[in-house]
Amino acid sequence: MTVKLSKAEKKVVYDKKLCSLLDEYSKVLIAVADNVGSNQLQSIRKGLRGDSIVLMGKNTLIRRCIRIHAEKTGNKNYLNLLPLLVGNVGLIFTKGDLKEVSEEVAKYKVGAPARVGLVAPIDVVVPPGNTGLDPSQTSFFQVLNIPTKINKGTVEIITPVELIRKGEKVGSSEAALLAKLGIRPFSYGLVILSVYDSGSVFSPEVLDLTEDDLIEKFAAGVSMVTSISLAVSYPTLAAAPHMFINAYKNVLAVAIATEYTFPQAEKVKEYLKDPSKFAVAAPVVAAEAAAAPAAEPAEEKKEEPAEESDDDMGFSLFD
Repeated sequence: MTVKLSKAEKKVVYDKKLCSLLDEYSKVLIAVADNVGSNQLQSIRKGLRGDSIVLMGKNTLIRRCIRIHAEKTGNKNYLNLLPLLVGNVGLIFTKGDLKEVSEEVAKYKVGAPARVGLVAPIDVVVPPGNTGLDPSQTSFFQVLNIPTKINKGTVEIITPVELIRKGEKVGSSEAALLAKLGIRPFSYGLVILSVYDSGSVFSPEVLDLTEDDLIEKFAAGVSMVTSISLAVSYPTLAAAPHMFINAYKNVLAVAIATEYTFPQAEKVKEYLKDPSKFAVAAPVVAAEAAAAPAAEPAEEKKEEPAEESDDDMGFSLFD
């Protein structure tokens, strides 16, 4: 026979469980649980079993437990979770990879019908085609201004129709029509709202970033810092190479325009004084290229007497 706990005892047990999770885990996913049923939540718990724990509860109780835990342990990092505990949310404590856990949670979405008064999370479009409904059901389509025709004794939708827009409430006519068509336009599950990792809180979109994305963003940041540094003449590590090159160009321009010189400028000034030095290597290459074809005709001339002998002409001078 199981003993039922009082509300006070349940709070004590819940507080101990949450405090133990706060001590053991450093990564938490904050998920919205709107329209998620108990069976669906149980499936999610089974799918995450091993390295993750899903904890649901009242926000006020969770906030109280986190504050008490922070005061006892001196660990203030978990206080960053308090602003996120708004609405119907749950905590997923995990030791696994945050991206993999979020992807696993996303797998447990189930289709749901459009209920009256529900705010549509997405646009609902009714596709064209045969509905399988008899002509007596055309009143539903007429109320919603959906163009139809009768084809082989059934109602056929002519063009796709945007029935419900995102953010609008589902009306009774829309819900009845979607039910008759067997369309379950919405899907519900735990939706990751924020990610907590060792005191840092960030958006779940960060988990989708790859190494290439990070390199690209880092390069863009370095480029921006370099541009600003060069514009205000403020030296930074990113702008230093460009500043040195620009300074060298300026000093080189002064050296070329005046009699002043320095080792790095002497070669440039020498080339400018005698431009023919730019083409020193060109005649050598040209001479080598011309010598190769010239050798071939010489060899051909040596072989000509042997090919055109007197015997080949049909007579001999010694006969």
